[in-house]
Amino acid sequence: MKLPKQQKRHCPHCNAHHEVVVSLAKRRGRNQTRPLSRGSRNRLKLRGLARGHGNTGRFSKPAVASWKMTGKKVTKKTDFRYRCKKCQKTHTQHSGLRAKKVEIV
Repeated sequence: MKLPKQQKRHCPHCNAHHEVVVSLAKRRGRNQTRPLSRGSRNRLKLRGLARGHGNTGRFSKPAVASWKMTGKKVTKKTDFRYRCKKCQKTHTQHSGLRAKKVEIV
């Protein structure tokens, strides 16, 4: 996916269309931001990864080494930042696009 370095887009701060400089930020997953948050641990428990105590039995689950995520996505979503040339403020894109390779030309 090739993208121009400068585009004319709507700036929400100026509330007008201006030239913006496009840059690509590293998109972080939700588990990288706070891996030990309560929601993350609850999600792991729902997925059956945080097993805890209880009568699960010895053969109720396979060995931890054999747990694989099937149907894994091979691409990450893009995270573009647009810096307005007039007010120098940055805004982000609404939703990312999946692409293997992103090139800002």
